[in-house]
Amino acid sequence: MLAIRLQRHGRKAYPVYRLAVQESNRHPSSGRVVAYVGSYNPHTKEATVQVELAQKYLDNGAQPTPRVVKLLADAGIKLPVWVKQPSADKQKTTRNTEKLRKHQPKAEPEAEATPQADEAAAPESSDTPVEG
Repeated sequence: MLAIRLQRHGRKAYPVYRLAVQESNRHPSSGRVVAYVGSYNPHTKEATVQVELAQKYLDNGAQPTPRVVKLLADAGIKLPVWVKQPSADKQKTTRNTEKLRKHQPKAEPEAEATPQADEAAAPESSDTPVEG
């Protein structure tokens, strides 16, 4: 079975992706690609898709990944009815909300230390003789 998925290339810390059609049991970084049907730059959000070629593989049963479904829909490709559309109402849940900064008690600003307070806190010098 064929899959349409993103294949990463580009330099370090600057990924750019190709829309690759390949066997679904292969890893995206392996060299066994049937065809490239477009590219996607996540930094500029620019996607180029060869519409006719992508439509041909979709009509023949190629399974797109959820991100590729969004890219193909934005390009104006008519998706078959069996393609699962990613849900737009998906909300990210936050675990351990009690640990969030907004739920922590407010810290009071510390008063600046005065020289008198430092002298009072220091122990007195031992000028008096120690009886023993």
